[in-house]
Amino acid sequence: MPTSISEHENLADALQREALALGFDAVGIMAADDPAIASAGDRLDQFLAIGRQGDMAWLEEKADRRHHPHALWPDARSIIMLGLNYGGDENPLHRLAEKAQGNVSVYAGRKDYHVVVKKRLKALARWLQGRGGGALKVFVDTAPVLEKPIAQAAGLGWQGKHTNLVSREFGSWLFLGSIFTTLDLTPDEPSADHCGACRKCLDICPTAAFPAPYQLDARRCLSYLSIEHQGHIDVEFRQPMGNRIFGCDDCLAVCPWNKFAVMSHEATMAPRPGLSMVDLGDLLQLDDAAFRSLYAGTPVKRLGRDRFVRNVLIAAGNSEQIRLLPLIEALLSEPSPLVRAMAVWALSQLHDEAGMAAVAAKYRPSEIDPDVQGEWSAATPS
Repeated sequence: MPTSISEHENLADALQREALALGFDAVGIMAADDPAIASAGDRLDQFLAIGRQGDMAWLEEKADRRHHPHALWPDARSIIMLGLNYGGDENPLHRLAEKAQGNVSVYAGRKDYHVVVKKRLKALARWLQGRGGGALKVFVDTAPVLEKPIAQAAGLGWQGKHTNLVSREFGSWLFLGSIFTTLDLTPDEPSADHCGACRKCLDICPTAAFPAPYQLDARRCLSYLSIEHQGHIDVEFRQPMGNRIFGCDDCLAVCPWNKFAVMSHEATMAPRPGLSMVDLGDLLQLDDAAFRSLYAGTPVKRLGRDRFVRNVLIAAGNSEQIRLLPLIEALLSEPSPLVRAMAVWALSQLHDEAGMAAVAAKYRPSEIDPDVQGEWSAATPS
């Protein structure tokens, strides 16, 4: 049942109470004309100007709408930021030692958060409209909203040196969503930065993706490379990927604020058994239908089978698992050059020179794709 507003409670306080009742873990309000967001828009422009977005063309295409809340909706007067805790009692860094297992990022081995967050946002929006009136719009992270700077301005946490939101209560483990409204709601105090001199998130990054504190070069980020990047993954990043087949949790997991984080007991967002860590041999045998079935309803499904297998092959090449050789070789007959190219690389990491020469003699003469040919040349130099 939706809650009502008592005679001693203002709308903003009642909103917070209703948000928590709907299952959100954090809620804050920012005035839509808060000047702090302008500087975040300037930082986005600088990020795009030097090309750090990589393949994420949608960032540049809608940059003008991201620059300020009023560019997205001029009538907005207040922005309500909501956070959903997905932190657990497992340290995902421990998974990196399990080389024979494909490692999926903490956020992705469960029901797609876009679906969960948007459903709750809509329920809260209906409550708000019923109690306060006004017009409103709801957004999850597929919309052109500068969520993390807005969340900081609304008091949910601060953008750490890894550029992600850090909360004193929930560490680095918050999904975010927002409601824009024409109502004038009492804003919350912004969060202060509590990173201090710590640089653990910067130092742990396996690909040096942070040119400086509070700056990210997405082109070097394993989360970007394994999820957003459309093409072949450069050889420089393959061994650092280790067994990560979708995303990377390192900079989040090492944050000292996680030790204060409240563990989530949210049943709706519980990790789905058998998805976070899966034997690489099983993953290498997934066809498109099996891939879609295994990852149905999760963020992983959006990657598509071929790019997913590209990532799995890199993990296989790093696995030291000779038993995987026949499964990798079978993928040299795949239609996708993305798959064939990484199959060549994976074989080169596991085969000895004679074994690699034998495989090359069988498959290389019929290869016509220039990128796959380049992998053969690197793997079997004459």
